[in-house]
Amino acid sequence: MIEITPNISIADSEIEERFIRSPGPGGQKVNKTASAVQLRFDARLSPALSNAQFLRLKTLAGRRMTADGIIVITARQFRTQELNRKDAVDRLIDLVRDAAEPPKHRRPTKTPKAEKRRRLESKKHQSAIKKGRGSVSRDE
Repeated sequence: MIEITPNISIADSEIEERFIRSPGPGGQKVNKTASAVQLRFDARLSPALSNAQFLRLKTLAGRRMTADGIIVITARQFRTQELNRKDAVDRLIDLVRDAAEPPKHRRPTKTPKAEKRRRLESKKHQSAIKKGRGSVSRDE
């Protein structure tokens, strides 16, 4: 079990890991070892997530979520499978933890009248300064 929050935990059976070859430059060993990890988590069918959490997760995941609701995280930063696996799981935990927090309710506020008045006075002051920079006539 992967503990995300006190209320949310994901079973190990819900996560599928594949080891793939890591692209990019390397030595002779890089072409033989599959050290990169591709982690797949079916968020749509997961009993740990509510519908609201899934919808927030969908927006947070962006391109990392397929049309079927499967989150795909590829970790290839490290040279070993263990570190890449830990990195992928940590990234999944962070993503689900962010989706678990409900968004804060925003109370729309009006701009205070004094603030509007100060802004307009500032604009008038700047305008007066720029008007005073007019061109000089040749007679003077």
